[in-house]
Amino acid sequence: MDEMRPTSGAAAHLGLASLFPTGLQAVYAECRRLYPDQVNPLQVTAIVKYWLGGPDPLDYISMYRNVGCVAQDVQEHWHYISMGLSDLYGDNRVHEFTGPDGPSGFGFELTFRLKREAGETAPPTWPAELMQGLARYVFQSENTFCSGDHISWHSPLDNSESRIQHMLLTEDPQMQPVLTPFGQVNFLQIVGVCTEELQAAQQWNGQGILDLLRGVHVAGGPWLVTDMRRGETIFEIDPHLQERVEKGIEADGSNLSGVSAKCVWDDLSRPPEDEDDSRSICIASQPRRLSDKDTEQIREALRKGLEINSKSVLPPIGGQRQSHDRPQQSLGHLQTQHASSRKDSLESESSAAIVPHELVRTRQLESVHLKFNQESGTLLPLCLRGRLLHGRHFTYKSINGDTAITFVSTGVEGAFATEEHPYAAHGPWLQILLTEEFVEQMLGELQDLSSREETKLPKEYSWPERKLKISVLPDSAFDSPLQ
Repeated sequence: MDEMRPTSGAAAHLGLASLFPTGLQAVYAECRRLYPDQVNPLQVTAIVKYWLGGPDPLDYISMYRNVGCVAQDVQEHWHYISMGLSDLYGDNRVHEFTGPDGPSGFGFELTFRLKREAGETAPPTWPAELMQGLARYVFQSENTFCSGDHISWHSPLDNSESRIQHMLLTEDPQMQPVLTPFGQVNFLQIVGVCTEELQAAQQWNGQGILDLLRGVHVAGGPWLVTDMRRGETIFEIDPHLQERVEKGIEADGSNLSGVSAKCVWDDLSRPPEDEDDSRSICIASQPRRLSDKDTEQIREALRKGLEINSKSVLPPIGGQRQSHDRPQQSLGHLQTQHASSRKDSLESESSAAIVPHELVRTRQLESVHLKFNQESGTLLPLCLRGRLLHGRHFTYKSINGDTAITFVSTGVEGAFATEEHPYAAHGPWLQILLTEEFVEQMLGELQDLSSREETKLPKEYSWPERKLKISVLPDSAFDSPLQ
């Protein structure tokens, strides 16, 4: 990827202002304001720059030694700052120049704070590869990150045995936004978290969990310093914090609007041999394509209020250099769908992924059978309690094909399911409208899915009077083309 080498120093560069790119000067100036005594930080640099065909979008990642703050009980740590997500050059070599009034490039740079271990004299370089992996995702998808976003990684961030396997994003507590001739640059800090903390962020919201982490010294403290050796979650350190999450979900609902998952649905109101049956459409290996008119119908419905977010499944962190032992983020893991995009979200590839490939007409269904794997099934109570009871919607998008299942509450605009016809389909996209009364009934019967104990599969739930059936199946059931 890169090599680690001392730079010639930001101060020296700034002395050659006429030769030094203006956007890079601005970022360096903010670093120098924060670290006036570290004018020559260690730096990871891309040997072949991205704009010359190299694989790594970040031109530079500077690494500073931060002494912390005794008054705020902030421990000493290493501070990593990226350069390349914003427009460093202003000449269209990487980012389209749009003037000073909007965002510079993607509008942000990434930072990361890593606890300095005793006796450590130089910063570890693995965070630079982590930041390059996130930057590759941003450049490839054109989805930007925002404070409060959460990223499912499913692997220790440093390739160790650490419990820190996922990330939240927040504003860097010390770096101030920078105004450049190419636009504004904000600084988003990566915060490493455990699986249980990620799940809490998914079920409530990222900002709420970040606030809890700030209050626990060993879990980050006020500046959210990541400690890869942390062995306990904040809920193990202080069990009362789980109650705060539950109360937050009850009061605020959940910010999670959808996940990529293993799921499928069957139309039980028509025989499976019918060629128009949903099963043949959902599972077919060569789905038919939408016409331009049909695609626009779906986009118009989305514009009217059914705002399915459009974050793609993250690519593996290491690209071609990734270890074969690392889990593939796109296979078998739930991926969050929170992100803003500098593309129109309804025009992006990831948005198109949730638009079904077959839409002849809206079909009202009499009876449906929903099938989820265990990881997807455990989110059903969240879908009902954190989303539908707050007047929102929730979508499962299959990772195995074009199938999508959207649960909507009464009053969600743009839905084609109605109280009169609560089950409706556009090709392999199924919408299910649930009244508040039915949601409360379902929550009572799906309560065991919220248990942390191992669940024996398969599990069946049925509401005959509503003509709805839900099955939670082992992953192996979704490996066959005939789920």
